[in-house]
Amino acid sequence: AAMSTPGLPKPSPVRGARLHLWVLAIVLVSEAIGNISFSVGFAKLVLFPMLYALLIGALISIASPRIPSAIRIDEPLQRLASAMVQVSVLLLVAKLSLLVGSSIPKLLHSGWALAFQELGHFFGTVLFAMPIAIMLGVKREAVGATFSVGREQSLAIIAEKYGLNSPEGRGVLAEYITGTVVGTVFIAFLASIVKGLGIFHPVALAMGAGVGSASMMAAAAGAIASGQPADVAKDVATFAAASNLITTTVGTYFTLFVSLPFANIVYRWLEPVLSPKRTRGALS
Repeated sequence: AAMSTPGLPKPSPVRGARLHLWVLAIVLVSEAIGNISFSVGFAKLVLFPMLYALLIGALISIASPRIPSAIRIDEPLQRLASAMVQVSVLLLVAKLSLLVGSSIPKLLHSGWALAFQELGHFFGTVLFAMPIAIMLGVKREAVGATFSVGREQSLAIIAEKYGLNSPEGRGVLAEYITGTVVGTVFIAFLASIVKGLGIFHPVALAMGAGVGSASMMAAAAGAIASGQPADVAKDVATFAAASNLITTTVGTYFTLFVSLPFANIVYRWLEPVLSPKRTRGALS
């Protein structure tokens, strides 16, 4: 049935049905393709249906002006589809939460591993991305873009502390848009490549998949679980969901009181050293 969303006009039943039919067609095509595995150098890459669905949906969106109006997914319907994703993710999270509840003994057995791996989620973006951003000439926008993975809670933190019209606000908005558009596809590829290296246990990779975004977590966990035995695939989903829950809940306070101040400190340290203008001035 068609749904209404605050800020969006309620579509007619015919237009709502058109959107659902497109979704059904994309799902059927994606599932019919199935998983595709191939080797890239020393790594094994796995493409799975969620990735196809994202790419097909993007292509349909781009080609929308050339599609006959009777079956076109115009911009209002595209915005409605985006809102529907949030509802669908809630169903996914509810399913994964049931897995977490039934697997609490395994989670407890993992001990501090599940807790300490969160340090990568909270500091990794600053340590890896901040230097690159500064070398590319990005200024204070780098703080907003790299203090977290830039999801909804990060937007709220920056909006309250600096305002979204500030350089930090522009940085977190750019990160949020980038993550929304290509984040799921990127993390699916990345998880497939790292899994193919054969260095890490699937459960360890699953812990790293919980970056604080349900859609990214689902894409990464799907790539990691692909080709695994049923019991390992269940553990992957369980630990990914638990890690994502920790990142989303505890992470909100951690990013506010630890990651954001840490990002400011790193920026003050690195900007005089790595900024292209400073470097050119020192050499001239």
